[in-house]
Amino acid sequence: MGSCCERMGPQKNTYVRVSLPAVCFVWQIAMIILFGVFIRYDEESSATWPEYRDKKNLTDIENDFYFRYPSFQDVHVMIFVGFGFLMTFLKRYCYGGAGFTFLIASFGLQWALLMQGWFHSLDLTTGKISIGVESLINADFCCAGSLIAFGALLGKVSPVQLMVVTLFGVTLFAVEEYIILDLLHCRDAGGSMVIHCFGGYYGLAISWVLYRPNLHQSKRLHGSSYHSDLFAMIGTLFLWMFWPSFNSAITDHGDGQHRAAINTYIALASSVLTSFAISSMAQKKGKLDMVHVQNATLAGAVAMGTAAEFMITPYGSLIVGFCMGIISVFGYLFITPFFEKYLKLQDTCGIHNLHALPGMLGGFIGAVVAAAATEEVYSEQGLINVFDKTGVYADRDQGTQGGFQAAGTCVSIAFGLVGGALVGLILKFPIWGDPADDNCFDDEAYWELPEEDEETIPPVLEYNNHMIQKGQDITESSFSVEQS
Repeated sequence: MGSCCERMGPQKNTYVRVSLPAVCFVWQIAMIILFGVFIRYDEESSATWPEYRDKKNLTDIENDFYFRYPSFQDVHVMIFVGFGFLMTFLKRYCYGGAGFTFLIASFGLQWALLMQGWFHSLDLTTGKISIGVESLINADFCCAGSLIAFGALLGKVSPVQLMVVTLFGVTLFAVEEYIILDLLHCRDAGGSMVIHCFGGYYGLAISWVLYRPNLHQSKRLHGSSYHSDLFAMIGTLFLWMFWPSFNSAITDHGDGQHRAAINTYIALASSVLTSFAISSMAQKKGKLDMVHVQNATLAGAVAMGTAAEFMITPYGSLIVGFCMGIISVFGYLFITPFFEKYLKLQDTCGIHNLHALPGMLGGFIGAVVAAAATEEVYSEQGLINVFDKTGVYADRDQGTQGGFQAAGTCVSIAFGLVGGALVGLILKFPIWGDPADDNCFDDEAYWELPEEDEETIPPVLEYNNHMIQKGQDITESSFSVEQS
């Protein structure tokens, strides 16, 4: 350890008693002030609803709350329970995985209501932002981008750094979302481009800038245990069950929401079978790797996000899920090890294989399906509804729409990579209380732990390499699966 300190300089201090409370208190007070200045209820959540209802000749059941709240509940569970438990696979970082997810999302949704409101629902005459149940869904979507980025940084950064990641992540998300959805007029109901592609490349870029050449010093902790993997599988199951709601939550009432749920449901089922198949084929004895089951089984839903409300057909959804299960498992087997060895990119959760790559492919799949849309399949009114062909976009042909969809995907990648690199440079300043290389992936750095959890856990299982190399002497950091 002495030689390490001589090479790397003084040991880092994880003391955040001043910085974390300061950030949380100051930023929360700022939220209170900004909400007081800008945020107001919309017509459907205000006490003036009865007058608005009677004026528009509506009924209470037509209040958007009754259409959107069930979907909001599902998305909310995905953000806090699904993502939270999915992050608990590390044997000594379960508190951090679930607890910091709670912290990120709770701050992120407040900042998202403001950022998205300024871009999408600011009334220029009054200077106020009106929010309703759909605003809450979009805020959760915005948080998802930062939570995806957290997956690449899991166990290697401090909670103060995560607050910074969320602050800039939500800001960048709101800007790229405005460019893609409003200026380019892309359709992306389930967020393949706006959420997954951006969040994935945002996290990867930060992780690349924050590369730790001596991360092998925490190798004993960079792995799972039987029970931590089981907890992570709970997160997978919550995400898997509720993802049809995620992809359909903000689509049009009626056929759009209905179709998005069906397409996502089918793609998810298909990706499970191919994930199991490739995981088994990858090992000489045919044993399954829980990492693949926890992650690749969800890749079909990620890739289906953009095209979810399109007429991709049920068998088209099966094809998407089939291919994404294969691609995602191969990503864990080959791409993640390649990234770490040659690009010096340490991706703790493998977000490239679940979010970045499937999100990018989902964006391009949506572009192809949009370009191929015809009036014969959709009907004239169907094309207008699905692609929002109104106003200045009424005469946009489908080939042009497909081109803009592809351009939107490229915008998402660019925002993720460039924004992530800049945020990574900010996080490199030695003021954030991040852990030393030999103290990563350990809850003890930031949490009070029960005494019974203080025993040393032997390094049996390693992430992405659960049951091989048990006795191998590893001299460098590696997230790879050794092929046998």
